[in-house]
Amino acid sequence: MTFTNEEGEQEKDNLTYNRQDFWATSNKQINFVQHIRSMLKSTGRAALIVPDNVLFEGGAGEAVRKKLMENTELHTILRLPTGIFYANGIKANVLFFDNRAASPDPWTKEVWYYDYRTNIHHTLKKKPLSSDDLQDFIACFNPENRHQRAETWNEQSNPEGCWRKFSYDQIIARDKTSLDIFWLKDKSLADLDNLSEPDDLVAEIIDNVEAGLACFREIAGSL
Repeated sequence: MTFTNEEGEQEKDNLTYNRQDFWATSNKQINFVQHIRSMLKSTGRAALIVPDNVLFEGGAGEAVRKKLMENTELHTILRLPTGIFYANGIKANVLFFDNRAASPDPWTKEVWYYDYRTNIHHTLKKKPLSSDDLQDFIACFNPENRHQRAETWNEQSNPEGCWRKFSYDQIIARDKTSLDIFWLKDKSLADLDNLSEPDDLVAEIIDNVEAGLACFREIAGSL
């Protein structure tokens, strides 16, 4: 913060602002989630793109996930593929939640997941993400009445279904209340005779390495 002192000279000082509407103070991604939630009206709705660490980070991240499920109806998570952002290696998700008034019981009863990451490959130039690619998700989301949904996943009849729900009790029992849930098998690892194209494999390796470096840079910056 820059201000003018009594002598008319410019001085700088650090400004600390305590957000009383935050559940916990953490990194910018966790704080971003809380900031968006705090801006919503009691009937407000949000669709929020966040990196993977928001789903599994411990400490403040776990506290925020619990509070988010208690105070809002976190009803849908869309797992996005890599290769759709200009920054390489970004693994992101879209959180869909509806704000609610205060209640003694958690508002979130179940969370629906759509896995559009496993076995999906996009690149900005050769295969960019288009609205057509998300039509199946939109159909599963059922925006006309999201309370009338049907899973495409079934352990016996369709174990490769990408649309699945998990109850609040199942999630709250997970280590660190992790929302980082996946169940589909990576076919490129299971079937060595049908690997992806070499340039796709190279791009995915680069994405993973750069994602790891980004995490290490953030950790280094906080030390």
